Amino acid sequence: MSAQFGVDSMALPLRRVAMRRPGAILRADHERWHYARRLDAERLLAQFDELTALVEASGAEIVWLPDCAGDDLADSIFTYDPSFVVPAGAVILRPGKELRMGEADLHAAFHADAGIPVIGRIEAPGCFEGGDCFWLDETTLAIGRGFRTNDAGIEQFADIVGAHGIELAVYDLPYHRGPDACLHLMSVVSALDADLALVHAPLLPTALYERMRDMGYALVDAPPAEFEASLGLNLNVLATAPREVIAVDGFPGTVAAMRAAGCTVTTFVADELCIPCEGGPTCLTRPLLRS
Repeated sequence: MSAQFGVDSMALPLRRVAMRRPGAILRADHERWHYARRLDAERLLAQFDELTALVEASGAEIVWLPDCAGDDLADSIFTYDPSFVVPAGAVILRPGKELRMGEADLHAAFHADAGIPVIGRIEAPGCFEGGDCFWLDETTLAIGRGFRTNDAGIEQFADIVGAHGIELAVYDLPYHRGPDACLHLMSVVSALDADLALVHAPLLPTALYERMRDMGYALVDAPPAEFEASLGLNLNVLATAPREVIAVDGFPGTVAAMRAAGCTVTTFVADELCIPCEGGPTCLTRPLLRS
């Protein structure tokens, strides 16, 4: 029987991935959810369908989280954050954004139904979001400590994954736009290959920069002006295989920098789905299996 789960890389070929179709987000109060503006439901759905087609075209199998027309989990389409998959199974996380708390139970039920063992769960007062995890190599996770991931969450997560041979390297994230905005570690670094990453250098922790360079990573600098114009979403790229990525359209300097580094880049229009909601193609996918 072939493997159905297991992740220890940011860029190995994406084989299986969990996604959730837009539901509550289509009617969400943009001010309550801290979206930049009111959303156009029809355009958002069309852009989500375009992303879905690109993920499927990459060869990845999409496993859908269940829809629930009545829930209020607008951010639940951003499936990267409420759970994290390692080779031994899934860790159920506890989002730092209060409105997202219910997504943990949604992911716990999903993994149970999918036959993916749950090896642990983050409990209060811990907060921990998947966007603050970045595989440096197959046994080391860089972790961003900030408004969405706190010390208590990091300590619990370290105990859970440490039992399975995974070490953490923790880096402090800057204040930037404050506690209401979303700044994850993966807001400032995205993998393009095992030794290649796209970065927003002005916000990248210095110690992480130095460690990645010492490990032999080549770091591709995205244009700072595009980071600001995109609310950080130019950097949110999904590696579907080494040096093959899906990115948000409209930021040619970032795309050119990745292509100059040897990457194949496919873009999709995301000015409704991603930019106002602070979540890009990585955020919209929870890798279940990379190999």
